Amino acid sequence: MSLLEVEGLSAGYGDLQVLTDVDMHVEAGEYVTIVGPNGAGKSTVMKSVFGLTDRMGGTVTFDTTDITAMDPEEIIHEGVGYVPQTDNVFPPLSVRENLEMGAYILDTVPEDTLQDVYDRFPVLRERASQKAGTLSGGQRQMLAMGRALMLDPALLLLDEPSAGLAPDLVDEMFERVDRIVESGTAVLMVEQNAKAALRHCDRGYVLVNGENRYVDTGEALLADEQVRQDFLGG
Repeated sequence: MSLLEVEGLSAGYGDLQVLTDVDMHVEAGEYVTIVGPNGAGKSTVMKSVFGLTDRMGGTVTFDTTDITAMDPEEIIHEGVGYVPQTDNVFPPLSVRENLEMGAYILDTVPEDTLQDVYDRFPVLRERASQKAGTLSGGQRQMLAMGRALMLDPALLLLDEPSAGLAPDLVDEMFERVDRIVESGTAVLMVEQNAKAALRHCDRGYVLVNGENRYVDTGEALLADEQVRQDFLGG
């Protein structure tokens, strides 16, 4: 049994159906990327896993537990972390307060986990007392990931982590995600920067019009002429 199993998922928002019979899985410690054209439903898959859409069919299973009908707070308790693309920090709060918010379901903030996050993202330690709203885009993204890691999730969901970053920061972001995976946390990532994402991930899904189109290793998808022509710009 995979860590995450998405089977026959149909979902959307109200009466608008975006996904149709989507299947995907993530193994423990695996790095999986969802790519595809704009409007393909990539972020809707992510939000559906985390209980933020209207599910119209199918199941989502995490670590043998059916989480299909759970709300986000319940899913967090199961061991899933989520970093949305936008509005992913609390601007008026300090960096440390943002990280502490990541552990809000616990009775006390685990100091060892906080220090581990600081070790992963040293700039956050340097700016611990600084208001999150004054951070750069790249620093905010690190803070959002750090906050999601405060509960040491088995699976981290990342929605477009390179969006809005300066070009020279994109490679650094991917390297940081690599290190998260190397530490044992599985990652399911939606990413518009498809070529870079596929170069880093273990396996990729290409989603088109809310349906599965291709699935293979990142390396194989990059080498597939049809995938390159249709979705990667040749």
